[in-house]
Amino acid sequence: MRVTRLVTKTLRSDPPEAETASHRLMLKAGMVYQVAAGIYASLPLAWRSQRKIENIIREEMDAAGGQELMMPALQPAELWEQTGRDVTLGETLFSLKDRHGRQMVLAPTHEEVVTGIVRANVQSYRDLPVILYQIQTKFRDEPRPRAGLIRVREFTMKDAYSFDADEQSLDRSYRSIEQAYRNIFQRCGLPVLVVDADSGAIGGKDSQEFILRTPSGEDTIITCTGCDYAANAEKAEGVFPEALAEPEDSLEEVSTPGVKTIAELAQFLAIPTEKTFKAVFYMADAELVFVTIRGDLEVNEVKLKNALHVDELRMAGDQEVEAAGLVAGSASAIGISGIKRVGDLSIVGGNNFVVGANKPDTHLRGANYPRDFQVDILTDIALAQPGQLCPRCGHILESTRGIEVGHIFKLGTFYSEALGAVFLDQEGQQQPITMGCYGIGVGRLLAAAIEQNHDDKGIVFPAPIAPYQVYLMGLNLADEEVAAAAEGLYQKLWDQGIETLYDDRVDQTAGVKLNDADLLGLPVRLVVSPRNLRNGVVELKERRNDEVQLVPMEQVIEALGQLSSPDQG
Repeated sequence: MRVTRLVTKTLRSDPPEAETASHRLMLKAGMVYQVAAGIYASLPLAWRSQRKIENIIREEMDAAGGQELMMPALQPAELWEQTGRDVTLGETLFSLKDRHGRQMVLAPTHEEVVTGIVRANVQSYRDLPVILYQIQTKFRDEPRPRAGLIRVREFTMKDAYSFDADEQSLDRSYRSIEQAYRNIFQRCGLPVLVVDADSGAIGGKDSQEFILRTPSGEDTIITCTGCDYAANAEKAEGVFPEALAEPEDSLEEVSTPGVKTIAELAQFLAIPTEKTFKAVFYMADAELVFVTIRGDLEVNEVKLKNALHVDELRMAGDQEVEAAGLVAGSASAIGISGIKRVGDLSIVGGNNFVVGANKPDTHLRGANYPRDFQVDILTDIALAQPGQLCPRCGHILESTRGIEVGHIFKLGTFYSEALGAVFLDQEGQQQPITMGCYGIGVGRLLAAAIEQNHDDKGIVFPAPIAPYQVYLMGLNLADEEVAAAAEGLYQKLWDQGIETLYDDRVDQTAGVKLNDADLLGLPVRLVVSPRNLRNGVVELKERRNDEVQLVPMEQVIEALGQLSSPDQG
């Protein structure tokens, strides 16, 4: 491809609307075009990279036993009502009506449809296992699209679904696709961290995410310094030092004028925050919930939502708290009734905590659970934090940031039972099919790769997913000899199967061309110039380092073959 024929043009300055490095660089390099908030067109350079990612995905999914198919994005809403996900996904689900008034949805994922396909085609255990996958457009009405292709409303995803006779067979399918995912990311030149994760609206019992580490990532990952434990903050567990047991004191009222927060309370009474209980109020499917947790910890809202088995969870507003007769800043579960009460496991250890007295500017010393109050649910709802201890080996936990580029789930039998996907086992008994599902966001993976691989000059593409392998530029192309040499090398490179983008612009300076080469970030840059031509050489530079080589013109192909970049990440 010649730069003069590219439909897109690079930008000289940073786009003001860009939020992250990948967003800025993809706009600046002419890789994407924004149609609306969270809706982008992939332009030719980005599309070439996405096709390479898709080809790698297809090869590894096929090797894992997957069969590719294509399912409709437009689906009847009744399917989603059967599984209850019309409620679970809520406003994230794009919905519309056809001309006959029938309610339809634009699918964010395809569990319902693929389960129907398998229900129609699987009768016996002999028909299992089955792995089906597609690479297709998905739609999610994100409330806050951001960061270019990282969080969008329309996107391309590879979604796969496994169907097995039992949990043991599902384990084999799950591990097979987990390995396929590891292969995919390795072949893309992208090191990933595999972490335990929450299943979210997809459902299921076990779930893992594949994370690309980057400081701009929207996910917080908790890792252990002593073992391989790693989990998304939504799922992570941390062991915190328990307060020392001591004889239980009697409740004692203490005046705390103007004290509203745990930090203010600890400072006012000269006690550590871990000697307090924090009260937090939530609305869970329109029901007020009173949460009690140790004062030095934070509530993990994902864990809380899962414990309550609700579709919607949010912080309660001031008016909702007041309407329930609660005193924000001075509340505790002592004497509270008629409100659902949830306690974190941290309230069990230790004694004599300071809590709210349920009246303004007043707290209580000497509060003890379960002597002084009860809860309806007692479970782990604490957010794991760096500095806590690993639940597996006891070493210190730390945190990192990253972008989720893949997610795998064990679904069990939820969808097959809801949609009637059953089979006859070896005894002739009818059983629900056991399912798993597995996703990779193709556009998000490309953006995450750029987020992880860039410098102050531009993109630094991993070679396997670069749109082209070589950026060839001719300097002073008004010189016929230079133009002929550059043209000849361009043809020779393509004849050898080396994907080359040729900067054939006559009207641009060497500085502009060099800057564009760095911005686009192709693995190798070749420069044909009058001076180099007089010496019979071509300037060769890999994007990942600053070393410049002068290679004899007739040895360019051989020199490229000796580099790691054109063929490896």
